[in-house]
Amino acid sequence: MKKLNLGAGQFRKEGYINVDWDDKAEPDVKCDLNKFPYPFEDNEFQEIITEHCLEHLENPFEVIKELHRILDSKGKLIIKVPHFSRGFTHPEHKSGFDITFPLYFDPAFKGGYTGTKLILIEMKLNWLGQKEFKKEYFGLVYYPLRFLDIIYSYFANLSHGLCSRFWCYAVGGFEEIEFTFTK
Repeated sequence: MKKLNLGAGQFRKEGYINVDWDDKAEPDVKCDLNKFPYPFEDNEFQEIITEHCLEHLENPFEVIKELHRILDSKGKLIIKVPHFSRGFTHPEHKSGFDITFPLYFDPAFKGGYTGTKLILIEMKLNWLGQKEFKKEYFGLVYYPLRFLDIIYSYFANLSHGLCSRFWCYAVGGFEEIEFTFTK
């Protein structure tokens, strides 16, 4: 099974081809993700994951179109991005994301279908994102935060719409929204 970690940065994944533009990340493949096409064949990967990368790129829809090209017909595309309620805390973020993101890949969506068809398998809101990084950064405070994450994320995922429109602000926003797609 061939797997791709797009925009790996310092978070390399074992068993994946780790791609990044920055030499400091020591990527397996160095690639400017704003330039197309990527140096991969059509339908090459059974799994593509991109974590906290898409929001840094100039045109997320063009990136998704390119990922669709290199994703196998039965493959899985996993995208983790900041939720708009907390997503613009990094000075290099160019886009925010919410629960409507999958609509743009549904041909039935009359409000802006991009021409790239993807099927949403799962959507998940995470109150605490990038947990492996947070554990190192917060130390012992991580454990109570993780406990709150379990509770808040559970209730948020009962109704994504209710959370995104109303109560996400009461808990300080959600750090991450995760989408899993297939072709």
